Amino acid sequence: MAPGDILVDVRGVAKHYGEGETRVDALRSVDLRVHVGEVIALLGPSGSGKTTLLNVIGCILAPTAGRVELDGDAVFDGKWLRSDLRRLRLDKIGFIFQAHNLLPFLTAEENVSVVLDLAGWPAERGRERARELLDYLEVGHRAKVKPALLSGGEAQRVAIARALANRPRIILADEPTAALDSGRAQLVMDLLRKLASDQKACIIAVTHDEKIFDRFDRLIHLRDGRLVDS
Repeated sequence: MAPGDILVDVRGVAKHYGEGETRVDALRSVDLRVHVGEVIALLGPSGSGKTTLLNVIGCILAPTAGRVELDGDAVFDGKWLRSDLRRLRLDKIGFIFQAHNLLPFLTAEENVSVVLDLAGWPAERGRERARELLDYLEVGHRAKVKPALLSGGEAQRVAIARALANRPRIILADEPTAALDSGRAQLVMDLLRKLASDQKACIIAVTHDEKIFDRFDRLIHLRDGRLVDS
């Protein structure tokens, strides 16, 4: 692939906590490139560094050392190179969590459009985008329903719509199917693969869910903060 096809470029990233005898190395010189259209999984035991790496890529956690480029822009090189990290996350990154974290007092449509309100979209355009995504994810008929009345699968698809609202090219998912049965988990992964292709995005998911391993292009294994194979 051409260099322009690289959406996530992590080089020599390390993260440690504490010093001396109490030092814990969460990441040790990790190199990772993820391309347009790729759907990859981060695998490894608890404490291996998966969530730490996801949070570094998501510009939530500063590494101790290394360089991070997102969608062709250098964002970290020994220090943050951008002062507007909140804006960067809004523009480039979508987050999907194990718990859908929908706002209980908003409808499904409002849960999606609120992200666009924060990004400065006009209200009507934001509502149109929300409806478009909910229809695409086959929950448009539930647009006016609040989260308490949605099934687990419906709520997760609304959460995916929210993550995609501002057309991010980098989608980060932390155990996105852990709360779903086998059929719904396969459906969610098929939707994510389609979205990666249609929106020229990439998806990086932390997962322990063996029933969806075949839906990933690559399985990235971490052990003791190191990338052990890819």
